[in-house]
Amino acid sequence: MLKSRKILSLSSFENASILRKFTILFLITSIVPMGLLFYFYVQTTTQHDLGISTTNFTYCMLLMGLGVFIGFITIRSLFVKIIAISKENTKVLKNLLSPETLQELNKGENEIAILSRSFSAVTKRLEENVRSLELAKRTLHSVMSKVGHGISNMENIDTFLALILETLTSALNGKASTLLLFNDKKTELVVHTVYGVNFDQRKRIPLKLFEGSPLNKVLTRKYAMNISGIFLQDDNNPILKELFGENLLCAPLVYQDEISGIITLSRGDDHKEDFTGEDLNMVFNLASQTAIAIENSKLNFDIEKTYFETVSALALAVDAKDKYSHGHLDRVAKRALMIGKKLGLDETDLETLRDGARLHDLGKLGIPDEILKKDSGLSDEEWVIMRRHPEIGESIIKPVRSLQHLCDLIRHHHEKLDGSGYPDRLKGEEISPLVRILSVADVYDALTTERPYRAKKSKQEAVQILRSMKNELDQDIVDILLEILEVEVENFT
Repeated sequence: MLKSRKILSLSSFENASILRKFTILFLITSIVPMGLLFYFYVQTTTQHDLGISTTNFTYCMLLMGLGVFIGFITIRSLFVKIIAISKENTKVLKNLLSPETLQELNKGENEIAILSRSFSAVTKRLEENVRSLELAKRTLHSVMSKVGHGISNMENIDTFLALILETLTSALNGKASTLLLFNDKKTELVVHTVYGVNFDQRKRIPLKLFEGSPLNKVLTRKYAMNISGIFLQDDNNPILKELFGENLLCAPLVYQDEISGIITLSRGDDHKEDFTGEDLNMVFNLASQTAIAIENSKLNFDIEKTYFETVSALALAVDAKDKYSHGHLDRVAKRALMIGKKLGLDETDLETLRDGARLHDLGKLGIPDEILKKDSGLSDEEWVIMRRHPEIGESIIKPVRSLQHLCDLIRHHHEKLDGSGYPDRLKGEEISPLVRILSVADVYDALTTERPYRAKKSKQEAVQILRSMKNELDQDIVDILLEILEVEVENFT
């Protein structure tokens, strides 16, 4: 029992305040010399054979006492400052460390121990911050790389919009994000782009705006808001439940006081805290920049659409001024599309095939009329000039980014599988499937059209010639053309 009391007493002293500990130790160390001096003082007053006068001894004792007192005050003030620093340190730590960590640090009353643990905790926190900064740096580098890659490889605005949603969702620890755009009449919002949920981007899910809808409040305020997206969930469409949760951040796409849509960001059930004001500001600014990008894309699209229509009109003008090839572009485009549909091509490839067929002879704009309209066969020199029209056609559309996917069809529609074509003498697999389709449709229409140097061929004769060109044309595509021709004959009869 006595031993346990001693251990408890030592433990209590060890955890005591540093000021209290100093006072106790200072008094203990001062008692011994002061006691000795007092002993000598008593001896001096009772015995006069110590060789020192009572007065001088009294002065020495007073001076020593004064020195001890001054030392006590000075050292105590130093420890008071240390304690003040410890208290200030605690106040600062409240903003840096969690309450649990602070409680752990403040166990006991020993300020030196608290300071030691505090410096250890701060050092650990700094190391964590350094690691977080390194991670943020790597994340930022990754995001910037994605954005740079997206910009340099972006074929249309949809690619860039998807990249914006991916970046937004990652930055704010979201689960899913969407881009809602107004329809032409601005009567409803349409789900245009999605990130975080498996979603067919070609689908356009409409969301009707009704009176009292929180989305109307976002559109009216023209600022980012934190709302509940439960009202947007549709029992018949489970995807909407994943896109619009209870905690939903919405920011309008505002450009020149006009709203083109809304960006939404939702979090999972395990992350229910509201978005902060800083989050709202960031998403609103991002939405504003996105609105500008969409508007610029529309302007660019309108310009490129106008350019395409102008170029198409020029191509048709070339087609029309040659009485022998009048209607050639439309016929080739029609049959090429029918072949493409039989092959099961997707909508994008069908559009490319149609537009390429309409423009494949665009380069004849650069061929002199005396060669185009010549009533007899062309000389070798004239054929050299005529064979330049695929390259000329490509050079006309190549500067327009949205038309560059047509370059292959326009430049290579006269290539042959055996390498005897022009201008690049491509062989076999070097010739793309779309070009092969266009070549078969082009050759067939040329054979069945009146020319100044020969009469037009019948369908049977044209088919025989196509069959004889097995080293030049894809015969699988020729077979599909024959199926189409048979249907045309049946419909005609």
